[in-house]
Amino acid sequence: MSAATKRAIFILVLSEFLVCLGITLVIPVMPFLKNELHFSAADMGFMTALFALAQFIFSPIVGMLSDRIGRKPLLVIGLILYSLSEVIFAITNKLWLMDVSRIIGGLSAAAYIPTAMAMAADITTNRQRAKVIGWISAAFSGGLILGPGIGGVLANISYKTPFWIASILGIVALVILLVLLPNEQQIEHHIISDGKVKEAPNWRDILTKPVILLFSLILVSAFGLAGFEGVYSIFVNEVFDFNMNDLALVLIINGIISLILQVVFFERLVLWFTEIKLIRYCFVLSAVGVAWILLTHSKISVVIATLIVFSAMDVIRPAITTYLTKFGESKQGLMNGLNMSLTSVGNIVGPIMAGVLLDINYHYPYGIVLVFMCLSIGMTFFIGKIKNKD
Repeated sequence: MSAATKRAIFILVLSEFLVCLGITLVIPVMPFLKNELHFSAADMGFMTALFALAQFIFSPIVGMLSDRIGRKPLLVIGLILYSLSEVIFAITNKLWLMDVSRIIGGLSAAAYIPTAMAMAADITTNRQRAKVIGWISAAFSGGLILGPGIGGVLANISYKTPFWIASILGIVALVILLVLLPNEQQIEHHIISDGKVKEAPNWRDILTKPVILLFSLILVSAFGLAGFEGVYSIFVNEVFDFNMNDLALVLIINGIISLILQVVFFERLVLWFTEIKLIRYCFVLSAVGVAWILLTHSKISVVIATLIVFSAMDVIRPAITTYLTKFGESKQGLMNGLNMSLTSVGNIVGPIMAGVLLDINYHYPYGIVLVFMCLSIGMTFFIGKIKNKD
């Protein structure tokens, strides 16, 4: 691996950490914002959905664009849009402008996240790729762990302070990327291009049977994973009397486990099992954990089962991304964009579905999540068989 490639990987990991840190800084502020500005729960839900909707629409478009014009320009645009969205949120108290901010934020996520993953795939070999994607996922998890705590401290200054700091972090990431990220001509590429002008993708070449099945798996699993996460805090609070300290402890322990899994063990797990088997085994663990939560009456058992489910999810996501990179050849932007788009569908529909079912019966959401997990397990067998035939 060349020095330029190593530097590019470091910049991608650092930028991912700074952006995720900025995103999660604002989490503790949102309930206060709702009460302070007299927004309804529906207003806040719509605001969140707009972010995911923008991701869903624009991720494939941006992915194709990055395949044509290169990764670095899209990374730059993503960081500019991210900082702009946080500034708008910081300067306004009007709901419609906050909605505009969330749309711009969704655009920034569509531009940055799949492009970063595509660039990581471009510049790594199949053997290196799992390690690098694990590092990027770990950077995301690190921001997720630190962000809410730092955001809570900053909110004591002003409830707008976390948004200003988030914007500054975006600008810092932008400057680092502009100054230090090598031009793509300087980076060793392992996904070979023929040197000709890049043309629009041939959909027949891209949408092979394994890829269609893999995208179907991404969609089905996104419903299950987002459904589990979307109502978890409400479920354990109502059914097992978890308080905020209990939830915080579970999330902190999970964050630590997630970092260890993604930084230390993810590459080894991929080498031991292969991606598709690792995905399958993690879905099995997720299904076992969800079933355990549905059947148990013990608080300790719920904590253990939760950590099993969340840890399995933290491996499933980078494993799917790593596996997907083996199909796209020179169309990594499009493939990762479609991945992000399908995941966004799950992030929109999954929590809504789980919330509606939760109002009917507390056990219904996780019963449906368990069904999605079992479907996902079955789909991994079909993908593996078709891939082996090819």
